[in-house]
Amino acid sequence: MDAKFLKIQADTLRFLSADMIEKANSGHPGAALGLADILSVLSYHLKHNPKNPNWINRDRLVFSGGHASALIYSFLHLSGYDLSLDDLKNFRQLHSKTPGHPEITTPGIEIATGPLGQGVANAVGFAMAAKKAKKMLGEDLIDHKVYCLCGDGDLQEGISYEACSLAGLHKLDNLILIYDSNNISIEGDVGLAFNEDVALRFKSQGFEVQDIDGHNFEEIDKALKKAKNSKQPSLIIAKTTIAKGAGKLEGSHKSHGAPLGEDIVKEAKEKIGFDKNLTFQIPPEAKIRFESAIELGDLEEARWKEKLKNSEKKELLEKLLKPDFSKIQYPDFKGKDLATRDSNGEILNILAKNLEGFLGGSADLGPSNKTELHEMGDFVEGKNIHFGIREHAMAAINNAFARYGLFLPFSATFFIFSEYLKPAARIAALMKIKHFFIFSHDSIGVGEDGPTHQPIEQLSIFRAMPNFLTFRPADGIENVKAWKIALNADIPSAFVLSRQKLKALSEPVFGDVKNGAYLLKENTNPKFTLLASGSEVSLCLDVANELAKQNIACNVASMPCFELFDQQENDYKKRILQGEVIGVEAANSNELYKFCHRVYGIESFGESGKEKDVFEYFGFSTSKLLNFILEKQNGCKF
Repeated sequence: MDAKFLKIQADTLRFLSADMIEKANSGHPGAALGLADILSVLSYHLKHNPKNPNWINRDRLVFSGGHASALIYSFLHLSGYDLSLDDLKNFRQLHSKTPGHPEITTPGIEIATGPLGQGVANAVGFAMAAKKAKKMLGEDLIDHKVYCLCGDGDLQEGISYEACSLAGLHKLDNLILIYDSNNISIEGDVGLAFNEDVALRFKSQGFEVQDIDGHNFEEIDKALKKAKNSKQPSLIIAKTTIAKGAGKLEGSHKSHGAPLGEDIVKEAKEKIGFDKNLTFQIPPEAKIRFESAIELGDLEEARWKEKLKNSEKKELLEKLLKPDFSKIQYPDFKGKDLATRDSNGEILNILAKNLEGFLGGSADLGPSNKTELHEMGDFVEGKNIHFGIREHAMAAINNAFARYGLFLPFSATFFIFSEYLKPAARIAALMKIKHFFIFSHDSIGVGEDGPTHQPIEQLSIFRAMPNFLTFRPADGIENVKAWKIALNADIPSAFVLSRQKLKALSEPVFGDVKNGAYLLKENTNPKFTLLASGSEVSLCLDVANELAKQNIACNVASMPCFELFDQQENDYKKRILQGEVIGVEAANSNELYKFCHRVYGIESFGESGKEKDVFEYFGFSTSKLLNFILEKQNGCKF
């Protein structure tokens, strides 16, 4: 590598990024300009093929600081990805391929990192997925690295600590974090809120740590070579200057999240020998060096394909890439009264036995969630991943497993602790990836653990999320049907499961789980329809039977998936929603007013006590629900 040409490459990245931000009049130039030197050197170390961004043995490059997106897009364009100069000029515009923060619709973007810290956990997830893939397929087919560019903000977020703790535990020597240590945050000097010894922190977690000048090409190159040969996960602390090369804004927090200004950009260009009056300049000597990635990547992939052709693992790789869900023999739960966490546990084990890439784990709640995969071993050799009490990192790590291309991951915890992983679940939905969330202990049925552990508003929160299916099955049969839907859906799904035993349901009389809601009991011209999910479905059936004794016709509909029901045609909804419709859920389910005239729910936090007593207190008994229906109260009084 020649320092002269590296500088030209770095300056090309800098001012493509600056021009993008100026044209959009929006963006974050500081990190883009500060990291340009590092990315120029890193381009010589990366193994990737711009012609095939999905090649499975490519190095993964994660920008945890997604606000540096202008730099990412500049690099991808220069390297030969399907991202044109016009795409760069359309930065941050509606429906462009260059959105404000990276999304996976852009060729070459590995994962949508979103809020700070997510990308660090994603990188750990990619490294764990690569370790698992290597264990399954051998080092001839999987031998790549995972690089992550992160900053002060990423390391302040708790998720990065959670994830890096796991990276050290598993000795992820394929993971290289490059810390853009510029000591600047939005509010000013980073010392206002962050002064810990980062090197000591990472050493204590089992990382090899190097300190370098992030603008010295030779130091960057040596550090990368050392990290690639390390037997531990690596952290390279690169001391950088934010907005490097931006004149009077160099080193200023004012360069973080606003355009530099036309005059400053022109002055900076002139100083390095660029034409100050030209925008989106790409010197030929920079372009040819970045574009060498096309030929080199093509060659690397061709060699890999030759290995694959003669590999005994070829068939396994094909199964991982294209899992077959059609031949799975699910458990038969007909007539069985079970907690849905129990039926779900049986399903998980069947899936893990039948699908090579199905794996996952719990945030230290496996025995309670019933998510242990029996006799299937622990990561990295086996399929059980022990995340410890790290819900947020667990979900972000599994987002990366899902994006890796070979795995079908699940993340499990109590429903109340979904609060800790919600940001990563949201990013999963935004990316439309196949990531399964297992949430047990679904309601006030948690009982004695009390209101701190009893989910009330969580069901509504997940139902409100776009590109996400939330299943709350009422028995084992619904659970099986929900899984069949989730496996074939190209979006994430959640399974909200009971701790307590639920009665097995009868066969549907109209519709099915695939429709989101279906009728279990139907009358001609009913006065009421009770719409419920989970444990409340059996209660509604009991109430309907009591109403029948009074010659009052009442239909009962189970609604295991609000989102799927909402997608149905109006004629289907009208068949389900007859008479006065009353929603019944042991939660604050205000979204049910979309379908219901009245909702019988809970408008407070829960209480501590025996499960049966708590349900009785909040009115979830046959007599109290019956009184509510007949007294026509305006909403639930509880």
